[in-house]
Parts: sequence; C-alpha cells; structure tokens
Amino acid sequence: MISTLKARTRALALVLAGAAAGATLLAPPAASAAASVTTATTGSTQAVAATDVLRPGKSLKAGQYIRSKNGLYTFVMQADGNAVLIKGRTALWSTATNKKGSVLVMQTDGNLVVVYGRTRVWASNTNGSTGAALAVQNDNNLVIYNSRGKAVWYKNMVIETLGVNRVLKPYQLLISRNRIYRLNMQADGNLVLVKNGKTVLWNSKTGGSPGAFAVMQSDGNLVIYSAKKVVLWHSATAPRAGAVLVMQGDGNAVIVHGRTRVWSTNTAGR
Repeated sequence: MISTLKARTRALALVLAGAAAGATLLAPPAASAAASVTTATTGSTQAVAATDVLRPGKSLKAGQYIRSKNGLYTFVMQADGNAVLIKGRTALWSTATNKKGSVLVMQTDGNLVVVYGRTRVWASNTNGSTGAALAVQNDNNLVIYNSRGKAVWYKNMVIETLGVNRVLKPYQLLISRNRIYRLNMQADGNLVLVKNGKTVLWNSKTGGSPGAFAVMQSDGNLVIYSAKKVVLWHSATAPRAGAVLVMQGDGNAVIVHGRTRVWSTNTAGR
C-alpha cells in the first residue's frame, strides 16, 4: 500500500509577475473548522461490518465509520455532513462538507462522493475506476484502490478541480485527470507545477515560508498564505465569486469563472 507522499520537487528561480494592486484579499478559512470532530461522532457511532474498507456500492451514513486494522485511525461520517479521518479526538483530514444528513458513498464507478439528497457536495473525481474501494490504512492514509489493486487517489490528492473555499496544505497536490501534471503545495511554501513528477513548468516563488498554504477563495482569488496567515502571493482575480482552479490535461493551470478563463500559468503544451 502507498504511504502519504512527500513533495520531492525543489523551488526554481522562475520570474513571476507581481500581483495587481487592489485585488480583494480575504482571511483564509480556519483549518480547524473544515476538519472538526463533532460530539456527534462519540455517542452513536457504529462500525460498518468492522472493516477497514468501504467497498463498491457501500455507504456511510451519519455515525457510521470504517477503521484501520491497527485501530488507530477512524474515518467517520459525522451527523453534521462532514466525513472526517480521526485519530482519537484529533482530526487529520476531512471532506470539508457541512450539509447535515449527508451520506458518503463509494460508487460502483469508482467515485467516492458525499451526497445530500440528490446533490453531490464533494467527490474524489475517480469515476472510471469501476470496482474501486476505499481503504483506511495503518499509516493514517485514505486510499482508493482500483480493482487491480492500483492506487488511484489518496487523501492529499485533489483531482482536476480545486473548488470554492478549498485549501491545498503542505504536501497536498492538485493533479490533472491524465496524471501528467500536478500542482504541489510544497512544505517550503512554494506552489509548483510539475510535469511527470520531475519537470518544473511554473512556481509561485513563495519558497522559504514553511507551512504556507493555498486557498481558492469564495471571491475568486487564489491566495497563498504563510503559516501566520500573511499573504505571500495571489492571482488578482477577485471579485469573481464562484471561480475555481482547474489543473488541465494540457499542462495549463487555470482559474475559471463560469465559462471564462480569468487566469492561467500559461504552460499549455509544455
């Protein structure tokens, strides 16, 4: 099984144009709010067949969970609509969803989703991996394996689209569907676009700020904050509420507002 990946790319001295003055900068969302453990997880939780795997077609409703074989890590569907990986009372990762009564479903097409009624509020974007299953591993990782046992997603991976108010923390990455291109949020604070795991095409030039993280804000601005929440870089794309960041299969990372591209790394075809 695969372990949580560490960033391997080093920051390169690329020239990046300064962000335009006057763009809106919002306070980043509190990390603890997106991955909180509610009291609802302690009173009426129940294991799903005492397993560490959520198999195709199976779901977790409020209070249900799966747990790693060593008993240390639990992935629970909370009553508040957030699916959270926890160790004891410490939240390690979550879907950052908040629709009370939502259900986590491991679909037969390979997509892991959180649904509220008929509305999908979060997805792993791994559809096309028919028969895939989700495993809670002893190393604190959540991994989706396809029917051939190959990992197609893990908890620090976002596939294709970084949605509104979504965050890339250190060691997390936004990857294209064809798996060729990835935006790595490095531990040194640099956001780096890499081809095939080795060729750097673009970077935010924010290295030297350990613990920095990137936020696709609700105002349409992509912002990199230091660990102390000081702005290090931004895309200057506000106000465009609802814009999202997309890692395309052609190598271009773009911010899209509706059908309009409002920012890009200009790395298509490289």
